[in-house]
Amino acid sequence: MGTNLVKFGRDTARDVKQVARGWRWGRRTQVPRSAEPYVIPKESTVFPTRWARTPAAIAVREVLQKGALNSVLRFEVNPQVSGLDSLLKLDGPALIVANHSSHLDTPLVLCTLPDAMRRKTAVAAAADYFFDTWWRATASAIVFNTFPIERRGGKLSATPGDLLADGWNVVVFPEGTRSPDGWMERFRMGAAYLAVEHNVPIVPVGIKGSFAAMPRGRGWPVPGRPTVAVRYGDPLHAKPGESAREFAPRISAAVSALLDEESTTWYEARRRVATGASPSQSGPDAARWRRVWESTTPVKASTSKRRAWK
Repeated sequence: MGTNLVKFGRDTARDVKQVARGWRWGRRTQVPRSAEPYVIPKESTVFPTRWARTPAAIAVREVLQKGALNSVLRFEVNPQVSGLDSLLKLDGPALIVANHSSHLDTPLVLCTLPDAMRRKTAVAAAADYFFDTWWRATASAIVFNTFPIERRGGKLSATPGDLLADGWNVVVFPEGTRSPDGWMERFRMGAAYLAVEHNVPIVPVGIKGSFAAMPRGRGWPVPGRPTVAVRYGDPLHAKPGESAREFAPRISAAVSALLDEESTTWYEARRRVATGASPSQSGPDAARWRRVWESTTPVKASTSKRRAWK
């Protein structure tokens, strides 16, 4: 009797395994896709962010940015800010354009802007990263005043042009994503197109040291309160008749010059700009480990007021 039960159990298990191997568990149908009827793809919904720019949301964000965000940022890193006098040359909304190598870049820009300008600044954020879940989208919108943009094209919940027309400054990272090794990558033409289309200036920003402080893959800054330099440049305006394709290289060059200035001096960087000899900020043509090693060189903390002549 016992032998029969054991044999029955083995046979049953074998039959179940055979059925399982032949069953198409969650796999696509055997019907070729070309033979399936065409179905219009559903239009993906975007997370609304207009509520994040209401008076109540602005009041909440003021407390979060001036209190928690600013305190945590300055506890973890040492921001070294220069060029804020360039912002005095603005008369109206502007596009704030910076290189992008770390999640620290957005709070660094927001926490170093003058208060009046910060309160009227929104940040373009990748829809597929910051707006993939409701809780991440809500937190991002309320703390950083973000709005979604599709990096691969698509509809926007609030376009940068609408915000600029309403008097908001917009932070844009033209590289589209964080640098994988800390060096500046090719700028896309979105910021240049917006500047030309809506006749607003570009404020270039060079951020140096944020990759070393919090490289891609880390969820929190490295210990030791590393120094991060944030340098603002003079506003750039598109020339009459200048296209976005012609304006984009000037924006990239302005950010590169700020990074060069941070590594040397204002005078040396200006001389190289005048002669067209500014060094490329795309990094050395070397193995990835070498590029990462060079981009993580610590930024020297300033012990006194920075001067143009040294």
